[in-house]
Amino acid sequence: MTQTYPVLPLRDIVVFPHMIVPLFVGRDKSVAALEAAMAADKEIFLVAQLDPAEDDPERDDLYDIGVTATVLQLLKLPDGTVRVLVEGKRRAKFSDLETTDGHLVAAVDLLEGDVGEDELADAEKQVATETAALMRSVVDQFENYAKLNRKLPAETAVQLGEIEEPSRLADSVAANISVKVSDKQALLVELDAGKRLEMVYAFMEGELGVLQVEKKIKSRVKRQMEKTQREYYLNEQLKAIQRELGNEGEEGEGDEIAELTQKIATLKLSKEARSKATAELKKLKTMAPMSAEATVVRNYLDVLLGLPWGKKSKIKRDISAAQAVLDEDHYALEKVKDRIIEYLAVQARTNKLKGPILCLVGPPGVGKTSLGKSIAKATGREFIRQSLGGVRDEAEIRGHRRTYIGSLPGKIVTNLKKAGTSNPLFLLDEIDKLGQDFRGDPASALLEVLDPEQNSKFNDHYLEIDVDLSDVMFVTTANTLNLPQPLLDRMEIIRLEGYTEDEKVEIAERHLIAKQIEAHGLKPGEFTLTTEGLRALIQYYTREAGVRTLEREIAKLARKALRRILEGKDTTVTITPDNIGDFAGVKKYRHGLGEEENQIGAVTGLAWTEVGGELLTIESVTVPGKGAAKVTGKLGDVMKESIETAFSFVKARSPSYGIKPSLFARKDIHIHLPEGAVPKDGPSAGIGMVTSIVSTLTGVAVRREVAMTGEVTLRGRVLPIGGLKEKLLAALRGGITTVLIPQENEKDLAEIPANIREGLKIIPVSHVDEVLRLALTAPIEPITWSEEDDLAAQPPAGVAPIGGERRH
Repeated sequence: MTQTYPVLPLRDIVVFPHMIVPLFVGRDKSVAALEAAMAADKEIFLVAQLDPAEDDPERDDLYDIGVTATVLQLLKLPDGTVRVLVEGKRRAKFSDLETTDGHLVAAVDLLEGDVGEDELADAEKQVATETAALMRSVVDQFENYAKLNRKLPAETAVQLGEIEEPSRLADSVAANISVKVSDKQALLVELDAGKRLEMVYAFMEGELGVLQVEKKIKSRVKRQMEKTQREYYLNEQLKAIQRELGNEGEEGEGDEIAELTQKIATLKLSKEARSKATAELKKLKTMAPMSAEATVVRNYLDVLLGLPWGKKSKIKRDISAAQAVLDEDHYALEKVKDRIIEYLAVQARTNKLKGPILCLVGPPGVGKTSLGKSIAKATGREFIRQSLGGVRDEAEIRGHRRTYIGSLPGKIVTNLKKAGTSNPLFLLDEIDKLGQDFRGDPASALLEVLDPEQNSKFNDHYLEIDVDLSDVMFVTTANTLNLPQPLLDRMEIIRLEGYTEDEKVEIAERHLIAKQIEAHGLKPGEFTLTTEGLRALIQYYTREAGVRTLEREIAKLARKALRRILEGKDTTVTITPDNIGDFAGVKKYRHGLGEEENQIGAVTGLAWTEVGGELLTIESVTVPGKGAAKVTGKLGDVMKESIETAFSFVKARSPSYGIKPSLFARKDIHIHLPEGAVPKDGPSAGIGMVTSIVSTLTGVAVRREVAMTGEVTLRGRVLPIGGLKEKLLAALRGGITTVLIPQENEKDLAEIPANIREGLKIIPVSHVDEVLRLALTAPIEPITWSEEDDLAAQPPAGVAPIGGERRH
């Protein structure tokens, strides 16, 4: 039977038949629906919303099944809301929904399965034995639930026990248990009373488990609070007894206050630190020992008194012994060793010199971090390493203020306490990897630490007193000088370029091979890597500035050799150039010339990267066009501008190089730098670009054994470049015999190792004409060209040039 009712959508509540429930109504449509119900027969349809946040629900926002209800009482409150008391009657299902007179009206079908007051007597006779047992179980379970859930009145369980009709009992229990709206809606939808009883029993089982856990947690917290209060009371009693005994208890061995007092008296604290420590100790004495503030003060005093006040390690003054230590640990790196020995010499004479602040800059794997350890060993200082990679919070350097919960001192103070002396060596590793964003700028916090004029009064936010860092020797490491200028200005830059092949051989024979033999448990004589085999390993399996990859390759050889020995195939293994492929695998790199033969338009340039120098091939070809230059190879803006400069220079000087200017009217130049996925930038490939373009346009090949580097101007001058040693090393590694460098870089050759200068023919050049004379396989004959020739070479009007197109 279909009937029409005003609709009252409900949020976060489901009303069941026979339940009297108070509701607060505030939405205009809902108030209008109530007024319509009061004006008629006081009947209304109550249905729950799917989304409680929806203010203007439509049909799809409401559940399908609700209850018809009678409005028992309606009261309008001063704030505009309405308090209404409703009594659920029967389940009903939506048939249709529409809006009438500003409120929702629903056509609903009453559902069978609900029993009215007049049908109770008949229902009582039909209750089966199984249903009766289920009803009794539900009532018993509800009593247990009511005991744990203190929100329910005590008489609720008694009232439910008097209900004899199963459907009504199931609805009454469902209305009183705390479950989700969707679960209550599921109970409302279920018409079978027996199944509904089973569902409410299952829901109560789940809720009982949760309530029991809550009870356990509450009792545990209560016990803990009682224990804390008891301990506090006993501690206060103990203090009172000690005061009555004339403070005799303070002399006990475990008394913390007495221990702190003694430390303050015996340590060589600064005047400021002693005053601060005394004030904090006085504050601690008046505090309850278990209070949070007392813990903060205690931790502060532990940090303050744990610093090495007046403790210094004895600095070694024997220069010869220090030189021996540095030479033993590291091969080459003479510039760094000289700087350390100079520092020790001045220290030995004056005994006053502040610790220097050195910055070791070089590619990965050249020994920057291990060199820091050797410096500490040579000078007799404690070694502390602190990695700065990825640090983005200045509190890591300066510490947090004590107002914050869990505050700690910065890494500088923490490591000073860890070192145990006031003159350790601090290695600040990877200083160029410091983060800098909206969360903080630790590089700026380091300005005070690394300034010899300021770090005698370094102020940590946690300590709030000045700490003297002037005796600390700071050594920083970086791969590049991509650092803020003020920070760079405070450090003495020492560059560590890559190693030559001979240096790598020496390092491997002195250190790496022995280290890997020991690490792999090989016995003396079982594993031998000949010098020729080692050179082959360096040439064909590594291409790096440092020796990390070389060490990994030696470890690989050692592993394979050990396996062969344990399998009984060999008793000893000797690696030579002939059998290195059996152990190291296929050759990874080609050693020797960059090109197999002299080629037109192919030039070998030299590039600097963060991991050392590299050979850079420059290729160019001519294609039909109109004199444009196309560039590919993922080039940066500076390199693109360098190509444009080179192209303009060649155009301007084309007759001098035997090139007809008219050629540019019908040909384009395509310049490409291989390894297109690798970004490339910088002006130092300028003379290589000019050589490649001239070679392509004249058809004269470029010498394969020649490499070059230098910036070019529009007048053909060759300007100086940086990273000369790394570039010469790359040329030597690549088998190049002749290198052309800018004339102004000739002065830098004094710092290039002798074996590099002897292994290469280095020719300084000042103009592009010299470059072309040395790089091309044949001399270029200039031609005479006039403006009349240029006009004669132009195609007639309306005729497209070769390779071009006619435009109308």
